[in-house]
Amino acid sequence: MSPASPSSPSSTPEISASPGIAAQIQASAQRAGIAQRLADLGLAGGPAFLKPQKITGHKLIMRNATVADASYIVALRTDEQKSRFISSTSADIKPQEQWLEKYALDDRQIYFIIQNMQGENIGTVRLYDQQADSFCWGSWIIQAGAASSCSIESALMVYHYGLALGFQSAHFDVRKGNESVWKFHERFGAIKTGESTEDFYYRIAASAISNSLSRYAKFLPTGIQIAF
Repeated sequence: MSPASPSSPSSTPEISASPGIAAQIQASAQRAGIAQRLADLGLAGGPAFLKPQKITGHKLIMRNATVADASYIVALRTDEQKSRFISSTSADIKPQEQWLEKYALDDRQIYFIIQNMQGENIGTVRLYDQQADSFCWGSWIIQAGAASSCSIESALMVYHYGLALGFQSAHFDVRKGNESVWKFHERFGAIKTGESTEDFYYRIAASAISNSLSRYAKFLPTGIQIAF
């Protein structure tokens, strides 16, 4: 998991998911025609990764990454502070451009550039490694100077979209030294499932995701708008 610098969600006791959250997710999926898109691909019922052009939240937009984003991604991933807990990245832009060219044809992952409503890039996040009805997410980097709410809202957007696609859980790993991030995930309801020398492994169920969407609804009050 990449080293975002999340605002800490409060320690408010976990509450049952609001029926409104389920309706919100269903409405997002229906407006975007996700069920039909999955059916057209022979994947009726899903889940599966579908690359949207963009997803609009409350104060953030997540848009599909393109080759034109290579220089931004390299700059972000080679930032001295942000690169401490992610795999090393070459400062050469060409390999990133080549990766993005291949990514455009890859239906096994979704790579987003996170933007504010002014269209300024503020980070990245990626969905990948589908395991049955669970998706992994990572490459989550929020650049220095972004609004303190961006980490929470971007996480909620990822989870909202994952549930809209039909996923029922998520899994990911976080470097042990990246304490602020693994504590962030634990406050969201992620359960530690194991560890390696460097990483903690986590899984979060749909029920915990829904609870977090309810608890932190002020960061994503009307859900998401999905545009293909």
